[in-house]
Amino acid sequence: KASWTYGAIEVRAKIPCGRGTWPAIWMLADDKQTPWPDSGEIDIMEHVGFDPGKVHFSLHTKNANFITHTETTTAKSVATACTEMHRYQLRWTPNLITMGVDDQRTFSFKRPTAKRADWPFDGPFHILLNIAIGGDWGGQKGIDPQALPARMEIDYVRVYQKSG
Repeated sequence: KASWTYGAIEVRAKIPCGRGTWPAIWMLADDKQTPWPDSGEIDIMEHVGFDPGKVHFSLHTKNANFITHTETTTAKSVATACTEMHRYQLRWTPNLITMGVDDQRTFSFKRPTAKRADWPFDGPFHILLNIAIGGDWGGQKGIDPQALPARMEIDYVRVYQKSG
């Protein structure tokens, strides 16, 4: 398992559509002592199949997360997300996180305070690539059996960091 602190990540992927699918490209902290959401979460890309082509970019922290409906998030229409490969991108520095698709920045979050509850993004995070079926968000409108099997195609995952 690999993890990183800061840098850039790019994942070229084609995601599945279909009611009930919930593909995601996301990151969690390696810190096993601190529970979620205190440890942070970076959602480079999430998509729910009942809303085809709408891609979500989000951050979760102790003070801003989906449980309390206070997460920092935005969405972008990517009409061909389910039929063509796209590059989902993250840029992460000690004071700024930006995300987007195909070199178009969609999401930007500046470090609001020095408090860990607002910015838990100063340690190593690992990447996850998965498809959930159903769940609280993906299954809100049920699951279409015709959407299964579902698959997310990954062309590559690239990680860039400053040397030295």
